[in-house]
Amino acid sequence: MSKDFYAVLGVSRSANDADIKKAYRKLAAKYHPDKKTGDETKFKEISEAYETLSDTEKRNMYDQYGSDYEQRQGGFGGGGGAGYEDIFGSMFGGGGMGGQGGFGGHQQARPQKGEDQVVKVMVSLLEAVEGAERTINVQTGDSRTASHSYDTTPIKVRIPAGVTKGQKIRVKEKGFNGFNGGPNGDVIIEVNLQNDARFRIEDKDVFVDLPITPWEAALGAKVEIPTIKGIIKMSIASGTQSGAKLRIKGRGLGGTSAREPGNQYVNIQIHTPAADTDEQKALYEKMAELMPFDPRHEH
Repeated sequence: MSKDFYAVLGVSRSANDADIKKAYRKLAAKYHPDKKTGDETKFKEISEAYETLSDTEKRNMYDQYGSDYEQRQGGFGGGGGAGYEDIFGSMFGGGGMGGQGGFGGHQQARPQKGEDQVVKVMVSLLEAVEGAERTINVQTGDSRTASHSYDTTPIKVRIPAGVTKGQKIRVKEKGFNGFNGGPNGDVIIEVNLQNDARFRIEDKDVFVDLPITPWEAALGAKVEIPTIKGIIKMSIASGTQSGAKLRIKGRGLGGTSAREPGNQYVNIQIHTPAADTDEQKALYEKMAELMPFDPRHEH
């Protein structure tokens, strides 16, 4: 009688690969013979189901012919005995039941790399500009079972100068344990930038607001401008209007051998002082008399 592998795993016939893998892991963790709730017969049954449904070719054959599909094409992998072992090896460390090379007892499971893990790290703007060394805690241990028995281990990570928001830094073999002699997974550091009181960051570009006086805007001036790499002096042209944008090329983030740096953009904001004394009021009145000007009039 044909076995219903979908029912064995408790998934629908339209289940995707992720659903099938998730269902198998849950059941395998419960019925693994080394567990208190273990059932070798049940474990073998769900392993057989997973072996078939996780393989596209075998799943297609199963959907057409049922669980006797192997007889239609002379079997897969010498009668399926090694199949259980591959599943057992990849999900539970291999080596077989009691060190006998799996249920078939003929083949050693292949080495398998451990799972990677992603760790999000918040970086200050100064650290992004200059680079920094950070110590972060990562999870290590065995990621295969539903119980997820992890340890926490600190590792040192170098944040390179010029790093940008969303950039990923890979730290080799510091992740979850490998299986059957395979290498550990990697740790992938995902960079996020802290907000800064002076600067706004958009991708590699930096934006800053620069307040100036009406006379600096009207007459022109040389002013100090903050950048992420220090203070510089820059000329403000006479007649500069509020809202004008100046570009400082190459003063953004991302300056590495492989990436061109972004730019810094300076947003001009004209700040008008208050007229608190009679003398100051008289000065504004004299300006109005000498320089009649209506900014609301189209010209």
